Amino acid sequence: MNKQKLAILGSTGSIGTQALDIVRQHPDKFEVIALTAHSNWELLAQQVKEFTPSFAAISNEDHLDDLKATVSGVEIISGSENLPSIATLDEADIILNSLVGFAGFESTLEAIRSGKKVALANKESLVVGGALINQELQKTDAKLIPVDSEHSAMLQCLVGESMDDIEKIIITASGGPFREFSKKQMEEVTVEQALNHPNWNMGAKITIDSSTMMNKGLEIIEAHWLFDIPVEKIEPVVHPQSIIHSMVTFIDGSSKAQLGLPDMKVPIIYALSYPERLDLETPRMNWQEAQNLTFEPVDFERFPCVKLAMDSLKESDYAPAVLNAANEVAVDRFLNKEIGYISISKIVEKSLAKIESSDSLNVETLKEIDKETRIYAASIK
Repeated sequence: MNKQKLAILGSTGSIGTQALDIVRQHPDKFEVIALTAHSNWELLAQQVKEFTPSFAAISNEDHLDDLKATVSGVEIISGSENLPSIATLDEADIILNSLVGFAGFESTLEAIRSGKKVALANKESLVVGGALINQELQKTDAKLIPVDSEHSAMLQCLVGESMDDIEKIIITASGGPFREFSKKQMEEVTVEQALNHPNWNMGAKITIDSSTMMNKGLEIIEAHWLFDIPVEKIEPVVHPQSIIHSMVTFIDGSSKAQLGLPDMKVPIIYALSYPERLDLETPRMNWQEAQNLTFEPVDFERFPCVKLAMDSLKESDYAPAVLNAANEVAVDRFLNKEIGYISISKIVEKSLAKIESSDSLNVETLKEIDKETRIYAASIK
């Protein structure tokens, strides 16, 4: 593949820092031209000094002066409202969007409108506005390649296949730290327990989503839009070992699975190099050793967030946006110890029942729905 110019939105987070490790392994394949952070200006400054991008952005303007005083020879952009301008840079070949939350949606939309290849690690882009994004994809030569391990696995299983031949997509979940907890035990879950994921090292928001399995619900919504497949054909299963990242069953009864040790660099490098593959220094499976791969159904009573997400796709165009906003607020309130663990799903459920809109689907109305939902979810006792 020719050398690609890369803009990383969220370069100081888990996905962003791992992507930069890949750039270090393949300096002949990638050139970093833009880096962005929310508030971690110190790490952003270190990255700017190492990779010498043309642009750097800090969305929290409180740290703008600190960044300006530390780095030179780079154009600095500030304010969250200006982040989408990084996603549309003429110089960029690939936009890696690893922003967390609704904030990443507009950047994805603008990158697609600009005809970019988007490596998408921002779940909320498709959860909130999957219909709008798919409309825009049909108008340009833009490509949307998933970075999530599950969706990367689906894509790898589907290369060379006809979408008409899919019977079912099976999306796997680790089950998180509370896979064997009773409903009674879940009522006593602490923030510290919920942040202790058995298989992955991720940010706080994503780790809590994994523990409630809301992350799986969001991923089902993503898969629906990414592969234009009805939610009825997407089946979540618990696979504690996190070796099989997803599977596809075809109409002739055969199934494909993508396997590998838990390592987010694998889906990151696949998205950046797609449709080609690049070598990656990462641990391999040892197939000479016995493997214990187990599966079990998702218990929707103990993990109601999965069902709430799946049902939201059937309710209205705006319901997934309500689900997402309510969950972000609820998780934040839990992390701040304002509410108990099981209140997360209750806040989401109440918000879905309360917030609705009959307006046509567009960015401005999505913003209004998002704002209204956050206010309501913050008020629920």
